[in-house]
Amino acid sequence: MPESLSLTSPSLSITLLGAGQEVGRSCCVLQYRGKTVVCDVGVHPAYSGMASLPFIDALDWSTVDAILITHFHMDHAAALPYIAGKTGFLDGKGKIYMTHATLAIYKLVMQDYVRMGAHDSLYTAADLSTSLEHIIPVEVHQTIAVCPGVSFTPCPAGHVLGACMFYVDIAGATVLYTGDYSREENRHLVPASLPPSLGTPHVLIVESTFGVQTLEPRADKEVKFLQVVRETLERGGHVLIPVHALGMAQELLLVLEEYWGAHPELDDIPVYYSSNVAKKAMRIYQTFIRSMNENIQSRFANGDNPFVFKHISHLRQVRGVERRIASGPPCVVLASPAMLQKGMSRELLELWAPDARNTVIITGSSTLGTLARDITRKCDSFLGLRGNIIQRKIQVEEISFSAHVDYAQNAEFIESVQAQHVVFVHGQKDTMQRLREAMEVRFRRLGLGKNVQLHTPANVETLKLAIPQERIIRAVGDFTPDPGAVLSGLLVCKDYAWTLVDRKGLSMLDVVQSEIIQSQKVVVECGIETIKLHLEEMLGRVEDVTEAAGLRVLRVMEIVEVIDNGSHELMLRWTSSAVNDMIADAVLALILRASSATNTTGYSHAESRATHGSASQTLRVRGVADFLEAHLGDFELVLSNNASDSASLVAHLDDTQVTVAIDTMRVTCENVALKNRTERIVDMALTTVTPLAQWPRF
Repeated sequence: MPESLSLTSPSLSITLLGAGQEVGRSCCVLQYRGKTVVCDVGVHPAYSGMASLPFIDALDWSTVDAILITHFHMDHAAALPYIAGKTGFLDGKGKIYMTHATLAIYKLVMQDYVRMGAHDSLYTAADLSTSLEHIIPVEVHQTIAVCPGVSFTPCPAGHVLGACMFYVDIAGATVLYTGDYSREENRHLVPASLPPSLGTPHVLIVESTFGVQTLEPRADKEVKFLQVVRETLERGGHVLIPVHALGMAQELLLVLEEYWGAHPELDDIPVYYSSNVAKKAMRIYQTFIRSMNENIQSRFANGDNPFVFKHISHLRQVRGVERRIASGPPCVVLASPAMLQKGMSRELLELWAPDARNTVIITGSSTLGTLARDITRKCDSFLGLRGNIIQRKIQVEEISFSAHVDYAQNAEFIESVQAQHVVFVHGQKDTMQRLREAMEVRFRRLGLGKNVQLHTPANVETLKLAIPQERIIRAVGDFTPDPGAVLSGLLVCKDYAWTLVDRKGLSMLDVVQSEIIQSQKVVVECGIETIKLHLEEMLGRVEDVTEAAGLRVLRVMEIVEVIDNGSHELMLRWTSSAVNDMIADAVLALILRASSATNTTGYSHAESRATHGSASQTLRVRGVADFLEAHLGDFELVLSNNASDSASLVAHLDDTQVTVAIDTMRVTCENVALKNRTERIVDMALTTVTPLAQWPRF
C-alpha cells in the first residue's frame, strides 16, 4: 500500500537549530515526506564568531527546498550569507524568499554589517553578494509554489516594516510560523493577521519572548517614556535610547517628533538619530508607505511625509563624535545597536554611565548575555570595551515598545488559530515553561486540554508530530457510481494528489509515461556463434543483425538484444518489465551455460586448479593468501632461486611446514591432516575469487 494511503501518515519533523529555549539565532527546520523548509537563519547577539551561528551541522543544507526569512533583524537573517556560501545550500535546488521591503532593508543593513566587521569574519562581502543574488522577493498574501508539494503564503506580522508570518504547506501538512509578531497597531504598522481563507494549520510555531508577562497599554507607555525623557533633560542630563537601526527606531522617532512639535520650549534641545544607514533607511520607509497603516498612508496622500523629520537630526558617525556629544548640552540620542554590544550606543553608555543625571531607556526585549540585559538588572559596574571597569550611576528605565506580543495577545492569537500542535520558540527556558503551563490551564478551562498539544523543544531536539490527513482520491474516466461498487483502475500520484483513472481516462491526465532500459555485461569463454546456437536451441529463432556502429547483435524474441563488443565481452539490453526481465534472466543463464560448456564435468582438487587457471594471477594469489592467513595464520611468499620452479606460499605451524605452489596451487606437507585441511581452504578460496562464468559445470 502506498505510504500516502496507509492508515498512519509519516510524521512532520520540526527541529530548532536556534531559538530553542533561547532568544537569538532563530532557525526552524520543517521536514515532511522528503521535503525540507527552513524558517529564518539568524545569529545570536550575545555570542561571536561560529558560536553565534545556528547549529548548522545538524542539517544537510543541499537538501533544503526553501529558506523563508520573516524579517531583517540580525537574529533572524544575519546567518544567510554564511549558509548560502559555505554550507552547500547552493549545490541543491533550494530557494530563498523574503518580502520586497525586507529585502530592501536587509541588503542595506547587511552591507553595513559586513563593512563594520560585526560578522566576526564569518563571511565576506562576496558571500553577501552571492546570497543576495539568490533571494526571491514576494508580496504579502501571495501564495508561492516552491516545488511540487511545497507552497507558502506570507501574512503581515506587525513587527517591523516588511515582517511577515509564513503559512507553509508541505505535502498537505500545514504550519504557521509567526517569527516575531505584534497584534498591536502602532504609529506606522498594521498588526499581525491571518486570512481565514488559509484555513486552520496543523501546527502553530509561535514566539514566546514575553512569556506570561502583560505589557502596559500603548498610551500609558508613551506618557511614561516622554515623562522620563523630559525629567532627564530638565535636570541637565542626557538620554540614551539603544535601538535597532531600523524598526523600533522609526516608531520612537515618530513619537519624539510629535512631542517636540507640540512643545516649542524644547526646540533648543537636539534629538539625534545615529545610524550608518539612517538616511538610506528613511528612503526605503518612504518607498514602502503602502505597506504601513492607514494613518501613515493618509498623511502621505495629503502631502505630509511622516518620515521627513523637522526636530530630529542625523548624527554622522565620525571619529570623536561620541565625546563631543557626551560633553555637550543635554540631548536625546537614539543609537544602535540595541543590545549595547559595541558601536555608538555602547560608546555613549560608557561615557555617560558614571553620571547620575543621565538616563538610558531600554525600549525592547533584551537578550540574555548582553549588556542591555545586565544593566536592566541594575548592575553596579560593567566591563568597558577597553578592559576598564566602569561604574554605573546612570539611571536605567525599562519601557518596552517592543513589537512583540505579550501574554494576553499571544494567548488570544493561539486560541484563534486553533492548531492541534503549538510549538513555543524564541524565549528563555523558564519563560517558555511558564507560558506553556499558563496555556495548559487556559485550554483546560475551555475544554480543549485533550485537543491541543503544547511543545517547548530545545535546540537540536526534533519533534515528531502526527499529521492527520483526509484521503481524497479523484476518479477520472468511466466508473460505475453505484454505492459499494468496486472500482478498478490505475492510481496516479502527482504533487501528493491522488487520482484513480481507467484506461480511457489516462490520456486526460498530464502525466509522463516512461520506460526503463536495462543492460548487463557478461564475459564469456566461447564465440558468438556458440552463443547463438544455444539460444536458438532453447528459445527459437534468433535474429542476427549488424548495428550502425558495426557491432553484431543477436535479437532474441524481439525483446533482448545480445551485443558482441569483442574480446569475449557481451552486452545484454532490454526494456524492463516483469515478463521481459524473466526472458533476460533466461538468456543470461543460457549464455553462461554456453560459456562453460567446454569445461570438464567432474570436479576434484587437481581439476579445479586447471579450471581456475585463467583467473587473474594477482587476484588469485591475494585471495588464496587471505584465506590461508584467516584460517591458519601468517604465510610468507617465497621466491625460488631456480627459474624453472614457481614461487610458493609457505607457513610453519607447530614445527611443520606447509607449502602452496603459486602456479599449480598444489599443497605440500608431511602432516596429512594439515595437508588435507589446507587443500580444502585453497579450494574454497579459488571458488570465491573465480568469476561465475569460469565455474565448472556439475
